[in-house]
Amino acid sequence: MDADARRLVRRRAGSRCEYCRLPQCAVDLKFHVEHIIAKQHGGGDGPENLCLSCDRCNLHKGPNLTSIDPLSRQLVPLFHPRQDVWDEHFELVGDQIVGSTAAGRATVQLMQMNSARRRQLRLRLVAEGKW
Repeated sequence: MDADARRLVRRRAGSRCEYCRLPQCAVDLKFHVEHIIAKQHGGGDGPENLCLSCDRCNLHKGPNLTSIDPLSRQLVPLFHPRQDVWDEHFELVGDQIVGSTAAGRATVQLMQMNSARRRQLRLRLVAEGKW
């Protein structure tokens, strides 16, 4: 993918992970411009298939397109940042991201969005007014 596409993705995301909403300024590592549908599954380099992802979300998502909803135990699609609206699938409750749909719950679980370190970081950012 070219530099213009990377700039577009970062600007469109407001320098926040499009999965967990972590702001880029909160960590030292540069966020990834990632393929929502991995190239190995036929995803392309166009802006409609790219999103900004923190290293943790990108690592845990990998090439996955689906996961198991922990409530229904059904296989469901993951949250898709270009097709889905974050607030319709997730909410921040205290220091936890809670999935409000099957896709939201499966995404939270697969990407381990509520690990202890991530929850501590969220608490600090909220307290500092950076969330």
